[in-house]
Amino acid sequence: MNEVLSQDEIDQLLQAISSGESAGEDFKPVQDTRKIKIYDFKRPDKFSKEQLRTISNMHETFARLTTTSLSAQLRSLVHVHVESVDQLTYEEFLRSIPSPTTLAVINMDPLKGNAILEIDPAITFTMIDRLFGGNGNTGAKVSRDLTDIEQSVMEGIIVRILANMREAWTQVIDLRPRLGQIETNPQFAQIVPPNEMVVLITMSTKIGDEEGMMNICIPYLTIEPVVSKLSSQFWFSSVRRSSTTQYMGTIKEKLRDVDMDVVAEIGAINLPIRDVVNLHLGDVIRLPNVRVGEPLTLSVGNVKKFYCQPGVVGKKMAVQVIGKIDDNDSEEFEELSAEGDDTL
Repeated sequence: MNEVLSQDEIDQLLQAISSGESAGEDFKPVQDTRKIKIYDFKRPDKFSKEQLRTISNMHETFARLTTTSLSAQLRSLVHVHVESVDQLTYEEFLRSIPSPTTLAVINMDPLKGNAILEIDPAITFTMIDRLFGGNGNTGAKVSRDLTDIEQSVMEGIIVRILANMREAWTQVIDLRPRLGQIETNPQFAQIVPPNEMVVLITMSTKIGDEEGMMNICIPYLTIEPVVSKLSSQFWFSSVRRSSTTQYMGTIKEKLRDVDMDVVAEIGAINLPIRDVVNLHLGDVIRLPNVRVGEPLTLSVGNVKKFYCQPGVVGKKMAVQVIGKIDDNDSEEFEELSAEGDDTL
């Protein structure tokens, strides 16, 4: 901070110089106590601490989902945990991973560009050994390329992992990650220029007694359109919105595909069991309070919902909905057949 001398201080300084009381060796420059942060223009910071924290929270959810899915698939105790979230250049990321390794190039649709999922060889061959019927203990460290069969097996595992990634990113964007190809040499996985900044999510992975790392590398250019959404305020507001709107829409969409029993009832009568046992072909049962031409009752599940009339469609028996039973009217049954025919 610059200091301005008063007139008295200036007069005293001039007097000291003219009288020779102030020697050059007595002069001490004012020390600058400000903290200076070195800024490297070759690797500028693109993500704030808050954005990195949000990314970490998202992938904590991803880690929990992956722990559950891999445990079920491998029939073994699996634990995945986020160790760190950092920003660095893509070249630094490639230098930090072993070769050969398992590098999955991921298409981040609808975002432009790709990302990288890197799985440590120790974890890769442990998963392969488990799926091939082994106990997962590979013993010595394995360092080789994947065979065609092993690569096919890893594709199935990675596709399941990507489903967890989509779920973890739901609050930010409807991400639809797709597996592009699997590489084993980092030199063949150049998805962005070497000096481009990326965010690296490092997750420790333990399968049985084997431990290793799983890394997700996402370039800044890929997630730049949604960077503004990587904030705590947007994150928590999205959670509240999704609990009332998004989830409700999803539940309604799922309910549309639920199979229900639909029964057209002509009438009902109580009969003793002896009469039922003595029924024969051609016997006639009189239904009380039922007249010819009256509409039938159409039940959905155990609920009487519509009035209908019998008929035929082609060579098949059918009923046509002619009205709704008002006594059991409710919103959840609205638009039950809005897009379909009213003939069952």
